[in-house]
Amino acid sequence: MLAAVLALAACGGGKATEVPKPTEAPQATEAPTEAPKATEAPKATEAPTEQPAEGEKVQIRWFVGLGTGTDPEQQEVQQQVVEQFNKTHDNIELILEVVPYDSARDTLSTEIASGNGPDIIGPVGIGGSNAFYGQWLDLTPLIEKTGFDTSIFNEELVKFYQTEEGQVGLPFAVFPAAVFYQKEMFDEAGLNYPPQKYGEKYVMPDGSEVEWNWDTIREIGKILTVDADGNDASMAEFDPEHVVQYGYYPQWQHPNHMAAFFKAGSLVAEDGKTAQIPEAWRAAWHWYYDGIWKDKFIPSDPVVASPEFGAGNAFNSGKVAMAITHMWYTCCITDAGEHWDLAALPAYEGEVHGRVDADTFRIWKGTQHPDEAFEVLTYLLTDEDAAPKLLTVYGAMPALPQWQEAFFQAKAEQYPWVENWDIMKAGLNYPDIPSAEGWMPNWNEAWDRVGAFGSLMANESGLDLDKEIDKLREDLQVIFDKASGQTPAAATPEPTEEPAAEAPATGEKVQIRWFVGLGTGTDPEQ
Repeated sequence: MLAAVLALAACGGGKATEVPKPTEAPQATEAPTEAPKATEAPKATEAPTEQPAEGEKVQIRWFVGLGTGTDPEQQEVQQQVVEQFNKTHDNIELILEVVPYDSARDTLSTEIASGNGPDIIGPVGIGGSNAFYGQWLDLTPLIEKTGFDTSIFNEELVKFYQTEEGQVGLPFAVFPAAVFYQKEMFDEAGLNYPPQKYGEKYVMPDGSEVEWNWDTIREIGKILTVDADGNDASMAEFDPEHVVQYGYYPQWQHPNHMAAFFKAGSLVAEDGKTAQIPEAWRAAWHWYYDGIWKDKFIPSDPVVASPEFGAGNAFNSGKVAMAITHMWYTCCITDAGEHWDLAALPAYEGEVHGRVDADTFRIWKGTQHPDEAFEVLTYLLTDEDAAPKLLTVYGAMPALPQWQEAFFQAKAEQYPWVENWDIMKAGLNYPDIPSAEGWMPNWNEAWDRVGAFGSLMANESGLDLDKEIDKLREDLQVIFDKASGQTPAAATPEPTEEPAAEAPATGEKVQIRWFVGLGTGTDPEQ
């Protein structure tokens, strides 16, 4: 039964993934503009004040909207899970709240600020959760109290959710990364395929064995980049103005993601307020920039945007030999032909540094019912019926090993020519800790500023890149400083009380203040 359920996900039974923009982190699902009501969210001012009487069910609210889960088909499955939970639990009533993606963050902010936050939030990724950094419950006491066995998960994935505030999540849906490559392009160039396992060397055309690292990617990437006359980028005759095939592309990677594949790091120092650029990230950006404008084996943004190269989906065009991206990319690769396969990620300075995109459910730290919320959380993560249904409709790879075989069996039926799905399983051993999408002050503005830097690299040649990187750090410091002393624990501001105003004298007008700025209304005409 599990194999059949997961097969639907692999074959596109649900709306699994939105095609992301090249410089943005992908969203798991395109949210509809108006989601059908599963259960109307209670008003933010209606915070519960009384504990349920003995024998009454504890109400646990499950908030969906910060990531995937808002699609009508997904809502239907989520409601089925809620109904099944309520039938089998006498002590808890689970209530589903689905909020459209575009308004979910504002809605959740209001609920939390009023002290009426939901108990369970998710599925949500690392990036989506950062808007509420400091609001997630440390699960460690509940894990110890209930004896929940975290060893059922990959140890590295458990560590992935450990922050200075504790164990703020547990693995559920995971999207490891690998090298996607076109076998026929390697065959035509007389090149051996990339390593099929971690730790293997790469065999060059002359028979020599070299480390599979970013220098090797560059060297063979140039050989795999071909102009209209058949010359490759390693030849003096190569014409970079008429390229018909490129050697490599960082498929839908934000600059943070590119950098994390060199080495995990953070743009904010340990003090939580000082901007920094890890040296490995500087090296990664130089490698990428030189690959576009100097070595000519990586396409620029204008090339990627062209219809000839996929109109934004470069590897899918069938004209790129290698790309690094995640498991979720299998949603969007239908035009890449039937000769692509998967290989190991390259090393940097002798070590592999991977990335894992991941969604899970979290508990709000202000919940009045942590024990019951944890019971719901573990049900969603591990129940033999509920979890596979959710993973299927989310189009996600299971974190639990016992469900992965059925998932990959379904993927093999969808893409029968792919031989190395095992490399995706192995990729779970290389999560980015800390996450490339980790918290920093003023997270959204900071993330966008780095994205703009990525766009600059992909569009303009002749830059003094070190100068631009230094300017990025300076701009990030300004953005961080605007957080006004914000610390991770205070990422979601608490409402402040206005000083009590004196009642107007008889006959005086009462002043009513109308605040505009959280949405539309700031345009001069408006």
